Amino acid sequence: MYDYFAGRTALVTGAASGIGKAVAEQLAAEGANVVVADLKLDAAQTVVDELVAAGGSAAPFAGDVSDPAVVKAAVDFAVEEFGALHLAVNNAGIGGPQGPLADYDDSDGFAAYHQLMGVNLHSVYYGMRYEIPALLAAGGGAIVNMSSILGLVAEPSATPYTTAKHGVSGMTKAAGATYASQGIRINSVHPGYIDTPLLAAMPAEYKQVLISKHPAGRLGTADEVANLVLFLLSDKAAFINGTQHVVDGGYTTV
Repeated sequence: MYDYFAGRTALVTGAASGIGKAVAEQLAAEGANVVVADLKLDAAQTVVDELVAAGGSAAPFAGDVSDPAVVKAAVDFAVEEFGALHLAVNNAGIGGPQGPLADYDDSDGFAAYHQLMGVNLHSVYYGMRYEIPALLAAGGGAIVNMSSILGLVAEPSATPYTTAKHGVSGMTKAAGATYASQGIRINSVHPGYIDTPLLAAMPAEYKQVLISKHPAGRLGTADEVANLVLFLLSDKAAFINGTQHVVDGGYTTV
């Protein structure tokens, strides 16, 4: 489908499951060298083994992307392992405090809030901080930052998550505009609710409520999001930069 990815190196965070894994699988199938980054090494290694068994090229990296030193190490690893970095997908994300903002339990010193912001927002900043110099050294490339429909609209019961994902949208716009003239494209993807392991334990009645919010009448799949990510990373999207791309079954249209 794409000739662009053969021999190029991509770093994908949160790549051991869900959307990140689907992106890693599609990139490897298209000939890219994929650094599968996730919190736990065994989970990343399992995906790498699957990609290699299918004929792909991949290597695992483990660490907490809310730590800037870990993110720098991931970028350095990609360059050392495969010679350069051309593509990045800043996908790692977690849930967090739910309910009315003023009712959140802050007995932990706001630890849950800071953890969510560290993974969902700050890690994207750290990622671009270290990915962009590597991409410049390689002669250019592309970055996709994983936001959410909640980076465009609000969910009243998820203020921290909504805030983080809106931050990803703004950060992407600014960085995209900054580096457009230097051969680097940076865009954000905004999925609706996707049928991933994160939703596996959800009560059936609540899952049905989520489905009802999508005019398509179903949740999305990880591969459907990955399809969009690969397009944005490819040379077919050469004139697309600093913009937001929705894959949500119509969620944000109503």
